[in-house]
Amino acid sequence: RLTHTLEVSQIARTISRALRLNEDLTEAIAIGHDLGHTPFGHAGERALNEICPLGFRHSEQSVRVVERLEKNGRGLNLTFEVRDGILKHTNGVAETLEGRVVRLADRIAYINHDIDDAVRADVLKESDIPRDIISALGDRRSARINTLVISCIEHSGDDIVLEKGVAEVFDELHEFMFAKVYTNPACKGEEKKAIEMIQRLYFYYSENPEQMPEQFVAIAKRDGVPTAACDFIAGMTDRYAVKVFTELFVPKAWSKLGDAF
Repeated sequence: RLTHTLEVSQIARTISRALRLNEDLTEAIAIGHDLGHTPFGHAGERALNEICPLGFRHSEQSVRVVERLEKNGRGLNLTFEVRDGILKHTNGVAETLEGRVVRLADRIAYINHDIDDAVRADVLKESDIPRDIISALGDRRSARINTLVISCIEHSGDDIVLEKGVAEVFDELHEFMFAKVYTNPACKGEEKKAIEMIQRLYFYYSENPEQMPEQFVAIAKRDGVPTAACDFIAGMTDRYAVKVFTELFVPKAWSKLGDAF
């Protein structure tokens, strides 16, 4: 998540600098855009959205983090423009060009990073990418990012856009990744386990809110238990979520129990 955030920030600042936009605003939006993401990414997000009566969207949670959770509930006192850009980095149209830059940079970053991850996991080979996409965007990650960034810089004006032909090929790349990677059984195999884990944690803390850390117990009293449970779980890393789940639901090894006798 941190690597992705830094990539989005770098790409977005490059575009904003070339277009003479507010680089600081762009960077603030980029750094905050995924603060509300759950463990296990979008799988965790879907898990909470399915069972929380209030629903769950990581973009909305990101805004909640900077408005209500940081600094012991005082928030970060960010401007409307920053909060708007964070909220609309996935859906909707940001009020500022800087927010729209971050939305495009987010897409550029995650698709190209996902290609690298898929290649390393032997789910995909670079040669599997259709030749028309390679010809239009480039045969390497850096080349593809460069093509997309330059296209945005050269064709944006009153809005942040890509050249029509480049935009169409970029959409084609996304469709290719969706078919070959995002819905690939080899990639989705562990997702069911992640969803079950997140949902069991949610139900446990919904039924036992006093077992959450003190700050989330206070949130439960102020904003309700479902909100507090989502706040606590969404703030976990993958490893911490697994650790907590193991402590709550996985029996201790018999060998350790035997030492007591």
